[in-house]
Amino acid sequence: MKSGWLSVITALALAACNAVPLVETGSFPAVSSQECLATAESYRTHRWTGSGANLKHGPDSRGVQVDTPDSTYQKPGAIPGWWRTDEENEGVPYQWGGFSTLAQFDAGLRAGKAAGDVYTNEKRRLLDNAVSSEAVGIDCSGFISRCWKLPRSYSTRELAGLCVELKSWDELKPGDILNTYNAHCLLFAGWDDASRKRLVAYETGCPPHWKVVAN
Repeated sequence: MKSGWLSVITALALAACNAVPLVETGSFPAVSSQECLATAESYRTHRWTGSGANLKHGPDSRGVQVDTPDSTYQKPGAIPGWWRTDEENEGVPYQWGGFSTLAQFDAGLRAGKAAGDVYTNEKRRLLDNAVSSEAVGIDCSGFISRCWKLPRSYSTRELAGLCVELKSWDELKPGDILNTYNAHCLLFAGWDDASRKRLVAYETGCPPHWKVVAN
């Protein structure tokens, strides 16, 4: 994990992957940690090629501002974009409010939808009203919702309600999440060292890229 994000990670609340009692009552399907991480890895390694039609910087038909995280997105103080047109790219791009399956993402590209839509403070203020239906991709909580095979995208404001809160870092198991209310969430993949001082987590929408990564 980048050192600049250590304070963010230590502030994250711990929440268990098992949705109890919702799984036990049949509200949601049970998902093994292996299935969860396999889904995460499929988003991280997904390969795709975008065209100029998938690049957008401006309002959509409803007036929602869309900025794709392509290589031309280079705003001062913002995380720069990364994907390039007419080249093979790896990793599903971040989209504010995004909940695309891989098939939906690919179909959206073919339909000329925007490949991703970056986070801004204005989008945080507007929440769901800042989600563009003319973009495809995945955001941090949408990513967790797909990995957990939830029927819809649960926001960071809702995910804790599906979980059993953990009391210590030692309880973390692959497939659990680290969640901050109305901010950001990560999928725990495992420990990077025997002393358990470094963790590996899947996430999207944070440095260094606007895409699904394993940090």
